[in-house]
Amino acid sequence: MPSFSFRVQRRIAAYQRLFRELSLVGKGLVSTDHVVQAHIVPIRRCNIDCGYCNEYDDFSKEVPIETMLDRVRHLGRLGATLITISGGEPMLHSRIEDIIREIKKVGAIAGMITNGYLLNEKEIKSLNDAGLDHLQISIDNLVPDEVSKKSLKVLDKRLQWLAEFAMFHVNINSVVGAAIKNPEDAYVIAKRAHELNLSSTVGIIHDGSGQLKPLGPVERDVFHRIRALSKQSYARLNGFQEKIADGEPNDWKCRAGARYLYVCEDGLVHYCSQQRGFPGIPVTEYSLADIRREYNTKKGCAPNCTVSCVHQTSMMDFWRDPQTLESVAPAKKEAPLVQIHASGG
Repeated sequence: MPSFSFRVQRRIAAYQRLFRELSLVGKGLVSTDHVVQAHIVPIRRCNIDCGYCNEYDDFSKEVPIETMLDRVRHLGRLGATLITISGGEPMLHSRIEDIIREIKKVGAIAGMITNGYLLNEKEIKSLNDAGLDHLQISIDNLVPDEVSKKSLKVLDKRLQWLAEFAMFHVNINSVVGAAIKNPEDAYVIAKRAHELNLSSTVGIIHDGSGQLKPLGPVERDVFHRIRALSKQSYARLNGFQEKIADGEPNDWKCRAGARYLYVCEDGLVHYCSQQRGFPGIPVTEYSLADIRREYNTKKGCAPNCTVSCVHQTSMMDFWRDPQTLESVAPAKKEAPLVQIHASGG
């Protein structure tokens, strides 16, 4: 059990974080000429092998720290208000705390998506010191299987450490859909998160282009029960995931490449983790002209997209500015199933 003093400090940090998040929304409503959220990849390598994932390898070296800092600084110049570190497994990067510190230095909110395997008391406190604001772990099942190693059995002790030591916000994302053997596991995982006073969200497995794979009746029931546990979740502010669960397309303006950027380990800007290859411009060369072009560009994959981080980032622009340019991005070839993250792209 955390001490009273630590609980007070954590509560103060939560209020300060909420103020910055409200400022993020306010800034986004005032102007469309800046990036709202960017995902950056400091390493493509991952320490586990999940059968549905197309976002990792087992050999890549980490991106040199000065290269990563340059990318973060340029995102700061583009006005990015939230920068989330993902991978691969970002905690394999030997200078991960320095990347977080640079994100905070440019004035952005710092987030990270991790599989959680490398978390311990020392690492959590190190992330506290670096200034991390948000951390997300996706847990797929209760015990490991041939599809996913991200199980509650392996990670529960790490969740307990997070509940005790983390100064940052922690979200546990459980998943339903294809490749998940027992949908009820997702509900047990969400309940465990709430027992530890961690927030929870639920994601849906989509295909390798980030496209729609509707849920069956059992999965849909689990999905709605988990949503009921988290009535204050940001994802509940819109019906995006409900339509996905029901297999229905969404009518929205995707602002990927403008309000949302996915920056791969090579430093190139892509629409999202599942639509890589376009615009394909180095982030350190990305400009206001690029933001304005992509803001006004229709994305043909948008109606059946399930990548909720892009959708939620684009929410503040639903009501304004029709998209008048046609995308010239090439069609995406079919790829393995990959998991949707509630706050990840």
